[in-house]
Amino acid sequence: MKLSNEVFKFLSDLKNNNQRDWFLENKPRFEEIQKELLSFTAALLSRIEKFDSSVKGVDPKSCIFRIYKDVRFSKDKSPYKTHFGIFMKGGNRKIDGTGYYLHIEPDGSLLGGGCYQPDAQSLYKIRNRIANDSKNFQKIINDPKFYETFGKQFYAEKVKTVPRGFAKDHPMIEILKYKGFAVAKNLKNGDLTSKLSSEDLVKLFRFVYPLNQFLDQAMNRK
Repeated sequence: MKLSNEVFKFLSDLKNNNQRDWFLENKPRFEEIQKELLSFTAALLSRIEKFDSSVKGVDPKSCIFRIYKDVRFSKDKSPYKTHFGIFMKGGNRKIDGTGYYLHIEPDGSLLGGGCYQPDAQSLYKIRNRIANDSKNFQKIINDPKFYETFGKQFYAEKVKTVPRGFAKDHPMIEILKYKGFAVAKNLKNGDLTSKLSSEDLVKLFRFVYPLNQFLDQAMNRK
């Protein structure tokens, strides 16, 4: 299954007309795209569950982020996001834990996974497991297919000093400085509108699965 070009056309139009009146006039377009995104998400989930059973039975609706922005603390008061976000994980929760992420934006789409912004306790547990199980962690991130797809940089900020509780001379210290452990790969519009789009994307999500397992096991330890 693939996405239609109308998805990108709508987002481009929205970016140039990010106002409530325009959105209301074009709401029928938005509603049709929402149906398309639900079908596309369902197709992704049905393929992901073949290697990650945790997403079996997940409602596609629970995976798609709302397009309405929270502008309470933002200088930019435009009411709508100019992208679509899909985060697929077990438990029908959008953010907590690890999962598979798809960001859809004209000339700015990306695919990713892992754990983007773990809370302080989860972050410590992840760092602790990386420090004590470096061999298995390196095996994951150095896998040729993983490395070719995502590289070695995590999609997160790093602390400037050594994290509390870890030795400054630890061989993994630069990795331990990360505040999150998500990975990402940039996509072209055509990657999402080609005939085998959902099938090709899931092949990339498959490379994220071992990382997700490692991180989930770390966070679930007592």
